[in-house]
Amino acid sequence: MFALPRKLSSPFGLLGDDAKLAFRTKPTGIARLSDTRNIPESDEYWSQYATIFDSASDVFSLITPQDVRRALTAAPENVATLVRALSRRLFNLVSDHTFPSPAQSTMSTLTTAWGSSERDTTKEVLNCLRVLGRVLPVLFEGEAEAGLEMDVLWKREPVKLKTPMSVTSDEPQFVIEEEDEDDDEDKPTASAPAPEAAPEVELLPCLAERLFGCVIDLLFCCGFTLPTKVQEGHHKINHIIWERGVGSTVDIGSSTMLDNNKTEVLRFLLILLSKTIYISPSTLLTQSNPYADYFARSTQRRLVLSILCSLLNTSMNARDDGWGLGGVVDKVPYNHLILARKGEEGRSGLVGGCLGALCALLDYQGGSARDVAVGDANLSGADVAVAPTPQSNAFRYFLAKLHRPADLEFILNGILSIFEQHLAAQNNLLPGSRKAVPYVLEAYVLFWKMIELNKKFRAYLLDSDKLLEVLAYMLCFCLELKDKPQHHGLCRQVSYMIQSLSAERAFGSKLSQPIPSRMAIPAKWATSGTAGDFMVTSIYAMVATTAGALNFLYPALIIALANVAPYLKNLGVQASARLVQLFTSFSTPAFLLADEGNPRLVFFILETLNGILYHQLAENPNVVYAILRSHKTFEDLGTFTLARGLKEIQRIQQAKEEQQKKQQQQQRDVKSPDPQGERRDEKAVLLDRERERESESEERIDSVRNSESEDHAAGGGTPSDSRAASVSGEGVEPDHGGTTGTPRKISEKARGKMRARSSESVDTTASLERLAAAGVAVGRNGFVPTQEWVSSWQQGLPLDPVLLTIAELLPKVHSLQASLNRPTTTPAILDFLRSVTLQHVLPPTPPLNPRKFLWSDASIVWLTSLLWGELYVRGTAPLGIWNSTAVRLFGVRHSPARVARGMSGAVSEVVGGLGLWGSTATATGGATGGGGAGNVERRAGVR
Repeated sequence: MFALPRKLSSPFGLLGDDAKLAFRTKPTGIARLSDTRNIPESDEYWSQYATIFDSASDVFSLITPQDVRRALTAAPENVATLVRALSRRLFNLVSDHTFPSPAQSTMSTLTTAWGSSERDTTKEVLNCLRVLGRVLPVLFEGEAEAGLEMDVLWKREPVKLKTPMSVTSDEPQFVIEEEDEDDDEDKPTASAPAPEAAPEVELLPCLAERLFGCVIDLLFCCGFTLPTKVQEGHHKINHIIWERGVGSTVDIGSSTMLDNNKTEVLRFLLILLSKTIYISPSTLLTQSNPYADYFARSTQRRLVLSILCSLLNTSMNARDDGWGLGGVVDKVPYNHLILARKGEEGRSGLVGGCLGALCALLDYQGGSARDVAVGDANLSGADVAVAPTPQSNAFRYFLAKLHRPADLEFILNGILSIFEQHLAAQNNLLPGSRKAVPYVLEAYVLFWKMIELNKKFRAYLLDSDKLLEVLAYMLCFCLELKDKPQHHGLCRQVSYMIQSLSAERAFGSKLSQPIPSRMAIPAKWATSGTAGDFMVTSIYAMVATTAGALNFLYPALIIALANVAPYLKNLGVQASARLVQLFTSFSTPAFLLADEGNPRLVFFILETLNGILYHQLAENPNVVYAILRSHKTFEDLGTFTLARGLKEIQRIQQAKEEQQKKQQQQQRDVKSPDPQGERRDEKAVLLDRERERESESEERIDSVRNSESEDHAAGGGTPSDSRAASVSGEGVEPDHGGTTGTPRKISEKARGKMRARSSESVDTTASLERLAAAGVAVGRNGFVPTQEWVSSWQQGLPLDPVLLTIAELLPKVHSLQASLNRPTTTPAILDFLRSVTLQHVLPPTPPLNPRKFLWSDASIVWLTSLLWGELYVRGTAPLGIWNSTAVRLFGVRHSPARVARGMSGAVSEVVGGLGLWGSTATATGGATGGGGAGNVERRAGVR
């Protein structure tokens, strides 16, 4: 029978609350770290950091960054001793035969808590990792601590040549494999004296290198992260791939305890790599992260392959929940709420840790880890192809070398399963019934890295019948997040991916097919027709329903449409109308004159329409018909001037002001009833009618005057009235310019008002032009449009093919309408447009020149900030890994606490700090897709 302790702690000593409370309150706890100078490393004080904590939450709540920072100011040598003592203890524990501790039963756990002296080496190893993970970010943050960090973690200690080097249980991991072959030839014999110049000492690996070696050992330690059945003899370190998939067809099995240990080790690895977030964006690509640099460039090849395949396979097996019930439990609504236990992340935490570490390694390109130029050495600029090498980044290099079709299929299926899980969780009939996917951003980053780095995967994807599913998931993802500003960084990432894929011929060729039925698009976004229809309508929805909030996405999305336009076939009525509506929106004066870059969007959408007219004219009668019905918009753009644009802007503003006045007057009338209201209403109606008549006459006179002056200035560039048309319900109807009927006589009073308003309008337009000429801002962000600027972009617009098409087909459509004596002429017009050819009318067909997405230094920094912003915010709950540290890659703003579904706490906002690279973009709030961290919002990157 076990012995009872002499003193029971509350409650019953099971949780060790007294020891944890004493650690925070008594002088022998955390306070001693800063109050007592030069605590020797042999002092028993350091042991409590490895023994009193029971979970990661204990460490991150009982040790704060302020505690570490206070010690760095008052007694920096104690912080250095803490790091050395915990690291040495960690190395000794990993090599000790008692580690890992055998899995304890409930009774043995109670016995240990009630006073048993049995040592739990697994708990000590985890606590060493947790405490080091709490201290290191504070060392990383400041320039003042850089000297201490380099001295503690990167200083090499000399040792005699004959002294054996026992760092960890796997000594060769600190030796470069390629050097092993020449060791025997270079070693002097025992009897021969050493050369005079030969040193008598060699340098041991520094503490940071030993920590990475220990992390690798822990990731492949039988009984700790791997099942004991794969242990070979007495060697507990076995670098075997964790799960089936790339490089392995065997599933070695796992358990909840092993998965939790993997998650803890991966969290510590990510903390080591997080030095990146303490580097400013302006120096991110020139200043190397020594931790990521060492791990990505100096790790042995066999270890790189084991780590890469283990992380990749675990990430792609995200849906394997390990219940052993054939996935039945995963389909039960709200199972994640019923079966989840407090403080356990489970499989989701492990997959998120694998994806986070994998993306951080694949994204790293700082200092000497940049990709190198390959191919033709005579190329320069954007034409230079770059690729990773084993010396620049081994993880990027070996990911690019994957080539087996089975491996490529496995990765594609795994990524699609994550996308499917995310869409199902967000658009379920029972809100919250499916667990949200917290790592969807990392899944998209990994997918993008596969597309960009691995040419065989890109080709496999383009040939696969699942390509349209990938497109549909990406578009649905953007549609879901378009109204959430904190998620716009993800939308931007996806838009770049769509642009990258749209430059491929195989991508455009598949758009004429319908989206597979197995891909269940939510009803609110579904559209009939082909994948091309869905792409056009989705992009239109992102442009038309966000009121300019996603203007940084417009170029990539419209360029994607221009890239695929030569392959679009059989676009429906809705998609065709949306294409022309996009042109109408981009060609309005208010949009054109608002920013210097806005005319580019008109250029790209015109290229889209031209691509259809040149290559798929007969296959898209609905597009041609939509162009003819909106011919006035295209013709107006051809004669656009700054004066006319300013006048149109003024007219719209005045109309808005009058509408607001009417609404305010109606509200006042409702609040204060008038006994003579009926008379006033009648008088108001009569006045409104008089104003409408006067305004119609004024507009008629102004239109005649403007057309005459423009014809004189432009040499009669506008079409004649007989060819003008207005949009009707069924077809294109001739516009007679209001010449039918008897002219209405205008009173002298009305003519006087018309002359006054006309002169006022002319004076206002002239004043606007004078303001623009004087340099007063008219557009957004202080932009001042000029007529020279308007002429510069207007002359370069590819407008001729559309205008020639209108000039050729519009009279024929009018004649067809007049000859047909039936109420509906649309089918006959569409049949006619299917049979026409414009080869004799249009200029020669230009060569196809798709615009690919090109990586630049700015885009690399943006993606890095987006990725690490996501990792940073996910680390804020529940542990707060990097909270209260001086992050430089992006800014951190703390908002007041708020309650969010049972969770309250501080809300951290990560705002993009890339002033040199652009404005702010946003990553997902909480956990991606709205789960996980609940009340945590994240923003990182550039818009």
